[in-house]
Amino acid sequence: MSITRETPPPPPTNTTSSSLPVRTIPGSYGWPLAGPIMDRLDYFWFEGEDKYFRKRMEKHKSSVFRTNIPPSFPLFLGINPNVIAVLDVESFSHLFDMELVEKKNVLAGEYMPSTSFTGGQRVCIYLDTSEPKHSELKNFAMDILKRSSTIWAPTLTSNLDTMWDSIESDISKSGSAAYATPLKKFLFSFLTQCLVGVDPSKSPKVAKHGYTWLEKWLALQLIPTVKVGLLQPFEELFLHSFAYPSFLVTGGYKKLAQFVEEAGKEVINRGQTEFGLTKQEALQNLMFILGFNAFGGFAKFFPTLLSILGTDKTGLQEKLRKEVRHKCGSSTLSFESVKELELVQSFVYETLRLNPSVPLQFGRARKDFKLSSNDSVFEIKKGELLCGYQPLVMRDGKVFNDPEKFIPGRFTKEKGRELLSYLYWSNGPQTGSPSESNKQCAAKDHVTITASLFVAHLFQRYDSITCNSSGSITAIEKAK
Repeated sequence: MSITRETPPPPPTNTTSSSLPVRTIPGSYGWPLAGPIMDRLDYFWFEGEDKYFRKRMEKHKSSVFRTNIPPSFPLFLGINPNVIAVLDVESFSHLFDMELVEKKNVLAGEYMPSTSFTGGQRVCIYLDTSEPKHSELKNFAMDILKRSSTIWAPTLTSNLDTMWDSIESDISKSGSAAYATPLKKFLFSFLTQCLVGVDPSKSPKVAKHGYTWLEKWLALQLIPTVKVGLLQPFEELFLHSFAYPSFLVTGGYKKLAQFVEEAGKEVINRGQTEFGLTKQEALQNLMFILGFNAFGGFAKFFPTLLSILGTDKTGLQEKLRKEVRHKCGSSTLSFESVKELELVQSFVYETLRLNPSVPLQFGRARKDFKLSSNDSVFEIKKGELLCGYQPLVMRDGKVFNDPEKFIPGRFTKEKGRELLSYLYWSNGPQTGSPSESNKQCAAKDHVTITASLFVAHLFQRYDSITCNSSGSITAIEKAK
């Protein structure tokens, strides 16, 4: 496996080039009711998300077009599924210009789960930067991460040792070990310790059930917008046709919230005294950071990371192992030490490029403006909803050479690092900085460093790991 270098074009500028032709946005929303329903069936059933966007991009010969995004009629009344898809890096970058778009209640497009899932609070992720409370809540989130940084790496590695001990035991007993559940247990324990400030083992019930409570809470909010894989037409009839009520998961959520309220008093008090939040605002946003942002994101990302590693046949593991052993040896891992692991970090970035935890990004036009794509300029009207499908945007051939191929070394060396200006997985570019004035993920840097720590720890402990396509580890070779 060779480490490919690339020479990127200048970064997107969100300015309209006078040399580009002005074009009417192609595509349509179809007949009322019928159009959104047919698009929904294509999106979830007949085509799937990836083919849905690719097919329409080819049909219209444009990376910008009008279409519909689920959920829609019949039982999602008041939700307008009409969107303008933006599917190349240049057009997609407009979604992160806060002067052009607003982010109020558009995390999942027009659909927003009931605030009853979050104790009646509209948490930070649903607020636009223009709303006064956004600054207080975003700064609160960034403060939690800043303060947790001192214990983040040692807490991660100690919990990873516990997880790998358990997996090794399962392999010795049965010859293989499914890694999904051990990963979720590890993530819940690690993140609760770092973000809330307490080990969940202090409550046996929380330690045993906490991660499943979060899983169910997450699932009921997202089900109308994601493909689950249930036999059709049952998935369409029972999962995508209506929003599930929060009372189905209230019991577990309240138990966990009570534990967080009691165990995380210091964090919650800081939210009140230093950031002007009410107790409920601090608690519910802390719960959302723990459950949706952190646990939900990592629970999707880490299995992908492990699967790519464990099924690779190109010699990637050997290259990563050599870098980790050469740069870190058996020393204690830290935020600073993994920053020296260029290939490890590039591998993490490439995984995020092709497998972003949040595939769709939305933004509503604050005003009329001109949107430029790779080859055209389009008139956007105030109030129109823009939708970017990230897995396709991150395969823009005008930015990334051989864009469909997984190239672990894509982001190495100077030219590779310049490509980070185009890596949008965190509601902004990898070269951006989260602040109260934007919607970029507060934990952007924590995510990539944590993943790098995960990989580095793995190759300090093991020489190799083998996984199968069904999500099990079938062999591990301890470090010699």
